Amino acid sequence: MEFGNKKLYINGELVNASNGETFTVISPATEKEVATIPSATLEDTERALITAQEGFESWSKLPIKVRLEWIDKLRNKIIENSDLLRNSIMHEMGKTWEGSEEDLTSITNSLQYYSEEIVKRTDIGIEDKEGTHEHKMVSQPLGVAVAFLAYNFPLLNLGFKLGPALAAGCSIILKASEFSPLSAHIIGELCHEINFPKGVVTVISGKRENVGIPLCESKIPRLITMIGSTETAQKLIEQSSRTSIKRYSMECGGNAPFIVNADADMELAINIGAALKIGNTGQICVAPNRFYVHESVMEEFVKGIKKKFENAKIGFGRENKPDMGPLANAASVTKVDGIVKKAIEQGGKVITGGNIMDRVGHYYEPTLVVLEDQNAEIFQHEIFGPVAMVTTFKTQEEALQLSNNTDAGLASYVFSKNEETLQFFANGLEFGEVQLNGVKYDIYLPHGGVKNSGIGVDCSTYALDDYLVKKRVTKALV
Repeated sequence: MEFGNKKLYINGELVNASNGETFTVISPATEKEVATIPSATLEDTERALITAQEGFESWSKLPIKVRLEWIDKLRNKIIENSDLLRNSIMHEMGKTWEGSEEDLTSITNSLQYYSEEIVKRTDIGIEDKEGTHEHKMVSQPLGVAVAFLAYNFPLLNLGFKLGPALAAGCSIILKASEFSPLSAHIIGELCHEINFPKGVVTVISGKRENVGIPLCESKIPRLITMIGSTETAQKLIEQSSRTSIKRYSMECGGNAPFIVNADADMELAINIGAALKIGNTGQICVAPNRFYVHESVMEEFVKGIKKKFENAKIGFGRENKPDMGPLANAASVTKVDGIVKKAIEQGGKVITGGNIMDRVGHYYEPTLVVLEDQNAEIFQHEIFGPVAMVTTFKTQEEALQLSNNTDAGLASYVFSKNEETLQFFANGLEFGEVQLNGVKYDIYLPHGGVKNSGIGVDCSTYALDDYLVKKRVTKALV
């Protein structure tokens, strides 16, 4: 399936790069070209910044009711084009058709949820102890937001940023990933079709030196927000702090522990553990990275995961209904394969998988590796692929210490039937999210990390705070 030549969306217009330069989107499933994307120049980026500031000045002054009408109009347009958007994700990412639904519903749910949340925000009064003044805290739109999007969930990531930005009254520049920019540029086309107010939404792609760095170094953005690796976040913060103080909201890499206690519901733990590694081909920041399994149930757990991995249907296409597709690009295959080889060097035993698949596309087998060395260096690296690294523990204290032995702190998972055990880990785990005997994510649930896994929050009403300025207004009582 081909999607043709896309355009930049700047100031309400669909335009080519000013020098005509483009790059191609290659399907990781078929290795065929599916779209052509403009590669913006420095001049294009500067225009995007200036018009985004102009867009903010007009958008932020609109009554909330009018802003919400526009947001609803965009949401309806996205729903009308659900098939187009889901197909674009399937082809640019190699994602399964079923998996693409989460991306689609995430952006539509975000637009609706933040439209409902923003009207709940009211001025907050502060008591004056001496009775001489009255005070209130007022929330106002922050300014221009720049969002750098990861490739793994093209529309989910976009929706997590677009919803709160528009509802809060900010304009937003969306910098799509070079690996999966197609769906973002289609969102630009849909904005154009409904004549969305100029400069409020911008969609741009291009080289780091022409787009990424200038967006960061400009004094215009008030917020830099991102979903991606910790290393990328560090670079963005360094670049953007050179010229002005900005606000940051960044969801960075994870290294999630998956703790299976002796009294865990094994079928539940096996089903969830396998699903999180096979889903989106393991390219999920909250996917379990390190499986810590009590030694008494290790054999049963490994046997169950092995069966799930070997029964997984791997492939591509809406009609084929695979359980797992390819990795997003050739570099990801090389990285994942290198991680597995390194684990073997450190004493790991491959129980199943461990190979690049001999077929067209960037496919890697669902892989299960058992390591006896709980402190193996490989446990410090985010895999971002369909690989489960499993080791044993003897005591809860040992499992907790191993789990916290990382600079990351995004998601964590614990399985046990004992309430005291669950509370022990809930209290002790140094992660932004602790999931007990299950897993749930939704637009109304806060999503964020601690340590090197990020700052700020995606999802929930708390995300709005990143896009709003809190101003104290004090009036003397005469």
